[in-house]
Amino acid sequence: MDADDFELERIKARKMRELLSGVKNPKQGVADNVNFPSMPVEVSDMDFDQFVNKYPLVVVDFWAEWCAPCRFMTPVIKELAAEMAGKVVFGKLNVDYNPRTAAKYGIMSIPTFMVFKDGKPVDALVGAMPKQRLKALIMQYVS
Repeated sequence: MDADDFELERIKARKMRELLSGVKNPKQGVADNVNFPSMPVEVSDMDFDQFVNKYPLVVVDFWAEWCAPCRFMTPVIKELAAEMAGKVVFGKLNVDYNPRTAAKYGIMSIPTFMVFKDGKPVDALVGAMPKQRLKALIMQYVS
C-alpha cells in the first residue's frame, strides 16, 4: 500500500468515525447522548487517545491483515459490538499501520484485546478465543 492509499484509508476511517460517533459537546468534553456505535470503529495512532477517552468502556482489538487468528476474531468482534451496543464500544487498531500506539501499550502478540475504562487500560487478553470468554472478560467492567 503506497502512502497516498494509506492516507486515503485514514481519511475514510476518520470520516466514518465522525458519522458514527455523533456530535461532540465541547463544553463537557464528552458528547451528550453519546452515540455508541454498534460496529467496530477503525482507530489510528492519531485518534486513539481521543477514541478511548470518548466512551466509558472501550475494547480495542490490536490486529493485522496477515494474522489468521485476527481474521478468525473479526466476526466475533462484530457480533459483540452489536450485542453490547450502548454499553461498550469496540475499536480496531491495525498494528502494521499504527506502530506508535501498539508500542505504547506493549503489544507483542496479536490479536490482543485491551479493555479501557474511563480512558485507562484495565485488562487485556491475547490470542483467538471463544466469543463467550471475551464477553465474560468485558462484562466484568460493564456498569
